[in-house]
Amino acid sequence: MKHLLHVLSLGSLIFLAGCCSTGSHPSAAIQLFNGKDLVGWKAVSADPNTTLEQVWSVKDGLILCTGTPMGYLHTEQKFTNYRLVVEYRWAPGKEATNSNSGVFGRINGEPRKLPRCIETQLKHGSAGDLYGFHGMTITRDKDRSIFKPGHEIGGDLRGVKRAVGNEKTPGEWNHVEILAQGGNYTVWFNSKLVNQATGVEIIPGFVGLQSEGGEVHFRKVAITPLD
Repeated sequence: MKHLLHVLSLGSLIFLAGCCSTGSHPSAAIQLFNGKDLVGWKAVSADPNTTLEQVWSVKDGLILCTGTPMGYLHTEQKFTNYRLVVEYRWAPGKEATNSNSGVFGRINGEPRKLPRCIETQLKHGSAGDLYGFHGMTITRDKDRSIFKPGHEIGGDLRGVKRAVGNEKTPGEWNHVEILAQGGNYTVWFNSKLVNQATGVEIIPGFVGLQSEGGEVHFRKVAITPLD
């Protein structure tokens, strides 16, 4: 393991997402998590003295993340266009108000605690927001767009706030589906469309799961590459 400090209506968006999905030619789904261990994954941590096992582990068919220190787990394989399914929950019985995590897509550039990528936010209360870090392009109507130049750890940060939320109660499982197709990025939470971004940089990159402040569990990470 490397140790590093690291303008469309909603209806049109639904139509667009459906066209992108059915118009592509998907290959077979790949189970990125085999339910037994973290073979095929690598970790990056903000603390060079932290080992992968201190943050990430597998128990009873789940990936367990302590949430500290900040960093991420990423695939060894790169993907550009895909349909990604992730199922997660906040640790049952623990306070989730300030819990934070995310699903990273198209991770590229140098490894660091918050990499250059597109993030689907999992933070409780804003799950479904989208962010591009370190200059990754991502656009949307001005009413939901975010731009923070020179962010302390995210560089030139752009984002798109979710149109609607559909998270479950902390401790319950959430089903997240992400469609990355060319410059379009579409997100569903528990089968409900919550966000759509356009103008997303098209670049091959790793898929990742974030450690950022709260214990989080993952039970499924599956990807279907698209042409």
